[in-house]
Amino acid sequence: MTAQPRLQVAVGVVKNAQGDILISLRDQTLHQGGLWEFPGGKVEPQESVEQALRRELKEELGITVISETPLIAIQHQYPELAVELRVFLVENYSGDAISRLGQPCRWVNPSELNHYAFPVANQPIVTAVQLPVYYAILDDAEATVLMSHLQTLLAGGLKLIQLRLKTVPKSVLEQFIEQAKALCKQAGALLLINSAVDHAKEFAVNGLHLTSRDLMSATQRPSIEHEPSGSRYWVSASCHNLKELLHAQAIGVDFVVLAPVQMTKTHPDTEPLGWDTFSELVSQVNLPVYALGGLSKGDLEKARDAGGQGIAAIRSFLQ
Repeated sequence: MTAQPRLQVAVGVVKNAQGDILISLRDQTLHQGGLWEFPGGKVEPQESVEQALRRELKEELGITVISETPLIAIQHQYPELAVELRVFLVENYSGDAISRLGQPCRWVNPSELNHYAFPVANQPIVTAVQLPVYYAILDDAEATVLMSHLQTLLAGGLKLIQLRLKTVPKSVLEQFIEQAKALCKQAGALLLINSAVDHAKEFAVNGLHLTSRDLMSATQRPSIEHEPSGSRYWVSASCHNLKELLHAQAIGVDFVVLAPVQMTKTHPDTEPLGWDTFSELVSQVNLPVYALGGLSKGDLEKARDAGGQGIAAIRSFLQ
């Protein structure tokens, strides 16, 4: 049986100065009609994906794209159609984005996107849009040092922080987390806790980060008794190979960290993936993937060009 050719589509996540995202409603007569989508369209023969993006956004919205940033690539098989979505974040453009084809359009805050019905293939885009480009990991330390490190991260604008506090006594941990929750809420930052922390699911934070061992032992997406009402409970995971990435996708993890990309001082005997292997692995899953291992903020462009969501780090965000 001949493999079905994939329809290649260029997709633009258009963001305005207020941080809102433009979405439009598909006509009922089209494939996946009646659902909301991000603007874009089919890549024509002899046309690059970037050229298709700029042409489609000019035709649909009347805007001229000045520059675009890779966000995520998605391959999805509908029963009747195979699609490959190449998605770009578009913040730098001229003109006013107004529907030129009669489609209803709406500017939506990223946190509100979950309230709209999108095609299944668009769900990873919704997740990627809601995530920042940096993921900070806060490691074990004395209580006063922990608080100093957290304040440094928040002052540096970090909006996604994982507590990997495996050796902190529970009494100290409980007090620190209560203080950390208040500070993160004030700063508009998400706070996740590592599954290796004792009683991790008992802490009412914004999400859970699975170790690779806990990921592979899970048969479904982890849940907690009291997920925060009115907000998303995030589940992320640590991955090192394709098997772990595919399992994370299968059980419904929201995003992952893939490591190590480069050599690290903490694991000098571990062979790094390198950017080529990182890119190859990322291309085989429909998940936002953070690059971890010997990286800093300066590696963001490399990570994005390789298909990643951004950079995860333990120490470099504290410098």
